[in-house]
Amino acid sequence: MLYLGIDQHRKQLTVCIRNEGGDVILKRQVSTEWERVREFFEEVRRLSGAEGYVVILEVCGFNDWLLKLLEEEGCRKCLLVQPEGRSKKKTDRRDANVLSETLWVNRERLLAGKRVQGVRVVLPASPEEGESRQLTALRKRIAQLRTRTINKVQRILLKHNLQRECPTKGLQTQGARKWLAGLFLGAIDRLELDQLLAQWKLWDEQLEQLDNEIARRVQSDHRAQLLGTIVGGAGYGSLAVASRIGPIERFPRPGSLANYWGLTPGCRNSGDATDRLGSITKEGSAIVRFILGQWVLHVLRRDASLRAWYSRIKKRRGSKIARVAVMRRLATIIWHMVRHDETYVIGGPARLRGRVEGCEVQPPARRAAGGRSKRRGCVFQGMAGQMNGAGRSRRIKSMLPGETESGSAGEQPDKG
Repeated sequence: MLYLGIDQHRKQLTVCIRNEGGDVILKRQVSTEWERVREFFEEVRRLSGAEGYVVILEVCGFNDWLLKLLEEEGCRKCLLVQPEGRSKKKTDRRDANVLSETLWVNRERLLAGKRVQGVRVVLPASPEEGESRQLTALRKRIAQLRTRTINKVQRILLKHNLQRECPTKGLQTQGARKWLAGLFLGAIDRLELDQLLAQWKLWDEQLEQLDNEIARRVQSDHRAQLLGTIVGGAGYGSLAVASRIGPIERFPRPGSLANYWGLTPGCRNSGDATDRLGSITKEGSAIVRFILGQWVLHVLRRDASLRAWYSRIKKRRGSKIARVAVMRRLATIIWHMVRHDETYVIGGPARLRGRVEGCEVQPPARRAAGGRSKRRGCVFQGMAGQMNGAGRSRRIKSMLPGETESGSAGEQPDKG
């Protein structure tokens, strides 16, 4: 069997081939012209014989044609990997050599589909999921272009201090657009505003077409319909998140999905520093994190249990960290919804709600004598550990309002 490491670029493929013993038998740069690249892989198939060959390459934005070609040419398995970090000594030949060496060293685990430390294998999307990803990414990009156009219109109004003369509260109304179309401005500003209004109309038409196509796809996607039951998650957001999960069986725990989307904190622990946590890793899909951030705003308005949990974190860590925590919890909720085929239930499903309600709150463990509580306001527990018997009781009563060393009204002092 042959092991190929390919560094793909727009005009050429840099290839490093190793045999079963791990020796490099071929290093070559191949043009991406169809005739030459087909001729090269036919030669590789002849060299590999009946055992075939395996390919590893880094993920990029134009892997599709190469993956289809490798499947047609009889490639036994093609692995897409995401690089962990940047190298200070980087060339195309070095990258191809490192890829082929990584594949050969870990060949048994990679071919068996097992995890390899330091190698992040990317699962290619199915044709349907790939189209849904492309559709939702296009919708997000067009919406961003429309927002930029509206901001440029507002900049022209601010330039002439005309924003207060708008007949409506916002610009995204029919009345505001008619007012903008008839607004008297200088020649250049009028020309720019007319072009911006034309762009704005074009973005609206394209967004309407995309929304219709998204609605059609959601009707035929059970997972998207399932995620659409989340508060504020119907339509575009549900299809975008559903198409970026893949097989749920590859996530053994709910936290695995949150980690896959880059919502778990990184860490730099070493030696005695065992709790050195950082910000979230932000690995995985950025559009999913964007959509979860939008869903948080809707869920906190409707779900009282999540809102109460969010408020407790907000008091300790601030609103930004609390929102990210809710995003991470939404990711775990999505895992349960997809894994168990359940819709979103405000306050949690009945099976989990009953388990929580049936739990009894256990009293905190008693601290050693002389210990001081870490909770604010619990000064009595720390001071009570320094005294015994009646002295402890008198000292605590003296600190309470309306109490003295001799006890409360109508009580005799303890002479024991």
